Amino acid sequence: MQITTQQLLDDDWATVLALLPEGWQEQAKALGALKFGRKIKNAEQLLRILLQHFCNQDSMRTTVVKGADIVEISDVALLKRINKSGEWLRWMTEQLITQAPAPILASSALTGRRLLAIDGSVVSEPRAVNATWRLHYAFDIRTLSCYEMTLTSSKIGESLTLFQVQQGDVVLCDRGFTNRRGINHILDQGGDVLARMNLNNLPLHDAIGDKVQLLPLLRTLSEGQCGEWSAVLTGSTQPVPVRMCAYRKTGQQQAKSEQRLKKETSKRARVAAVKPETLEMAAYVVVVTTLKELDADGVLALYRHRWQVELAFKRLKSLLGFGHLKKKDPEGAKAWLQGKLLVACLIEQLIALGEHFSPETGEIPTNKPAGALLLERNGFST
Repeated sequence: MQITTQQLLDDDWATVLALLPEGWQEQAKALGALKFGRKIKNAEQLLRILLQHFCNQDSMRTTVVKGADIVEISDVALLKRINKSGEWLRWMTEQLITQAPAPILASSALTGRRLLAIDGSVVSEPRAVNATWRLHYAFDIRTLSCYEMTLTSSKIGESLTLFQVQQGDVVLCDRGFTNRRGINHILDQGGDVLARMNLNNLPLHDAIGDKVQLLPLLRTLSEGQCGEWSAVLTGSTQPVPVRMCAYRKTGQQQAKSEQRLKKETSKRARVAAVKPETLEMAAYVVVVTTLKELDADGVLALYRHRWQVELAFKRLKSLLGFGHLKKKDPEGAKAWLQGKLLVACLIEQLIALGEHFSPETGEIPTNKPAGALLLERNGFST
């Protein structure tokens, strides 16, 4: 269901204010978003008109007309405020992420450990031939909420080194992130990795130091069968034991995968570049992991949850219009993107509050952060 501006800004404005991090009004001045002596008198007025613009796909002129009851400013003045609000919006988004609710699901084998799906997505400016920005996104698949995100130019590639994890975190990622440097970055922080195998960028060795030849191992599997083999990864300071877990697709699944692969390569005019071993690999799902708690079936089942981060990107782009910028200059474009991300975080926390709402009182306290509210709803004191 699409959340409209009216729902977000009018009916539940008090609840929205309760979600905001402590000190958000002071930060508006400290970070340059709010200036003295202007028509926008306070941080609440500024945030409300900004959210009205970010929630809708309206032009500047339409936004100021619809928001005349909030503050009377020109479209040029609104543009200037957006351009100056990027750092303030980024600060609020980061604070919202840190006060996200505790995990609400449990896993018998991974109890107490966070499961983070990591991915990246590009955003283009108006009429741009190539992508302009890249969102690097870490998604907690237990809470279905953002854990960490970084906005960079499109020249910065996808890498696990852009993320910080905690002891015991389990990071799930696609093959674009699967390289030795990134995996070691996660392992050095005390996390575990579950990644789609990348034959070109992740050299693995067997117990005697020979390079692992994966395809001969995979050919021993029957259709619909799972398998597992041990290997060694060169770590930052010492060799790291890893597990390669694989599933051989059925004939129908394999045909679909090969068709999709050929379609993707044909779009890039590189049909001739598809190697026979690449087509053969399409018959398998292969992951590499440092997890020890799950068997091969459990590892592959867990990896399927990585799809949640793909759905998060779809929501950002389809419901919030995140995929297409309305600004051309770097300052305005980054502020616009940060505003969209703030709206996404607010929606996530509103959903979390709704899931934990108690009908006994019919009210939601408005003087505490969402994390504290959720803990109290579940019987914990703060």
